[in-house]
Amino acid sequence: MKGGTVQINWHDTKPVLTLDFHPISGLLATGGADYDIKLWVINSGQAQKKIATATYLNSLTYHGSAVNVLRFSPSGELLASGADGGELIIWKLHSTETGQTWKVLKNLLFHRKDVLDLEWSADSAYLISGSVDNSCIIWDVNKGSVHQLLDGHFHYVQGVAWDPLAKYIASLSSDRTCRIYVNKPQTKTKGAEKMNYVSQHVITKAEQQMVNNSKSTKTHLFHDETLPSFFRRLAWSPDGSFLLVPAGSYKMSAASETVNTAYAFSRMDLSRPAVMLPGASKPVVAVRFCPVAFNLRGLASGISSLINFY
Repeated sequence: MKGGTVQINWHDTKPVLTLDFHPISGLLATGGADYDIKLWVINSGQAQKKIATATYLNSLTYHGSAVNVLRFSPSGELLASGADGGELIIWKLHSTETGQTWKVLKNLLFHRKDVLDLEWSADSAYLISGSVDNSCIIWDVNKGSVHQLLDGHFHYVQGVAWDPLAKYIASLSSDRTCRIYVNKPQTKTKGAEKMNYVSQHVITKAEQQMVNNSKSTKTHLFHDETLPSFFRRLAWSPDGSFLLVPAGSYKMSAASETVNTAYAFSRMDLSRPAVMLPGASKPVVAVRFCPVAFNLRGLASGISSLINFY
């Protein structure tokens, strides 16, 4: 696989802070410090055997501050965007005589400070947000109201991720903890179950055997609040087998330098990392899985290389 720079486009020379691809059309949305959301049509160029191109489509103008994060819903019908000052907007796709357009559907009000990350539930009915006010909020998008407040962190919540199988939610904060919440539904009076997430794991330190030392010690897994980034965006694999968490730090010995890393947690045991992915020259601040499943070279046709971790 080879990669290269396709084209350079601008947000009025301001920083670009977030991007996301539409799950169906492949439309690219970008947001940044110019307060706008810009939409781009990506042409892969494969049919003409040419280099890929990006064509500006239009801008969505509503936010009054920097757009920190935006995410299309899995259904493709909605777009959520979070900004400084607690702004959280839901946009809806409308069909017109001349094509399609995005219009503001709801303004979700509760966060007191900057919204730094967002993630949709698999059914596009709920949304989770993380904020500088140290909280995570699960939103009922249809009602436009808060479904549940998760307020266990003691510093900025810089990343949130929703398990595609809807059992877990994960959040990552500059308080050096990754929190895992599990869904334990509450039974309502009419027999229906109400989604309810409770804390299952608070991951902050791990026992480590130091090199040339028979003793083990507990060390912090993540960088502290001095990490120069507003974002620590974690992600679940598309099948829910793994949770990939950035902002990791690791030491081979007490005297050695800190190694920047990301951690992979297995669904089988979300209390501790299963795999470490070191090598970055600077702290890892965001991770994302490719949604396409690949087969290993050399496998016979029809044989899957995917492993079942359940």
